Amino acid sequence: MLELKNITKSYGPVKVLNGISLSFVPGEIMAILGPSGAGKTTLLQIAGTLDRPDLGEVIFNGENLLKYKDKKLSKFRNTNLGFVFQFHQLLPEFTALENVALPALIAGRNRKTAFAEAQRWLTELGLSHRLEHKPAELSGGEKQRAAIARALINTPALVMADEPTGSLDSKNRDEIKNIISFLKEKYNQSFVLVTHDPEMADIADRKVLIEDGVIKHNIYMKKPERVNEPESI
Repeated sequence: MLELKNITKSYGPVKVLNGISLSFVPGEIMAILGPSGAGKTTLLQIAGTLDRPDLGEVIFNGENLLKYKDKKLSKFRNTNLGFVFQFHQLLPEFTALENVALPALIAGRNRKTAFAEAQRWLTELGLSHRLEHKPAELSGGEKQRAAIARALINTPALVMADEPTGSLDSKNRDEIKNIISFLKEKYNQSFVLVTHDPEMADIADRKVLIEDGVIKHNIYMKKPERVNEPESI
């Protein structure tokens, strides 16, 4: 699906990534771990085409995305990748429904279809009673659920989440953890998670440890046979 080949990235004299190669597999949850400054977020941004490496290739279904012009790359990103950030990044002037529908509207879907799909995902994630609420009226966990719904609306091949539970309390962290596991099981949705949270990392099929700009470990984990649907959904 998505493959990084020999990715190198420096900021000034500091080499953040040093020849990293990594493949992302359909239907898999991957956790990227490592100390602060190890290059985890930089790696995620390059894999998500939000940043460009100094050297290397980002391959998707056989094509090097780094050869795309900005407009084509933006279209690719909107239709093939979903993003969840630590602080949700919902637009404050829009309702939850409008925030979730926005990527579908950008992709060219008509308004009726986009809003119907946004409502479906918000309902799937337990927010049917929050459709017309703006971000300021949502709890931290509800904001992050809306952000996940937004990431899913264009049926992405891969959802990239950077510290998705980093700003949440333990109750909401567990909800988001269960939701991601549920989405992987029900929809075979692929996720890559950058996280410092060991409990979040434990839902992963694979753990990738980065230190000093290189991959130290790339380990497949033994998973339970079934993940139950979260009580909150």
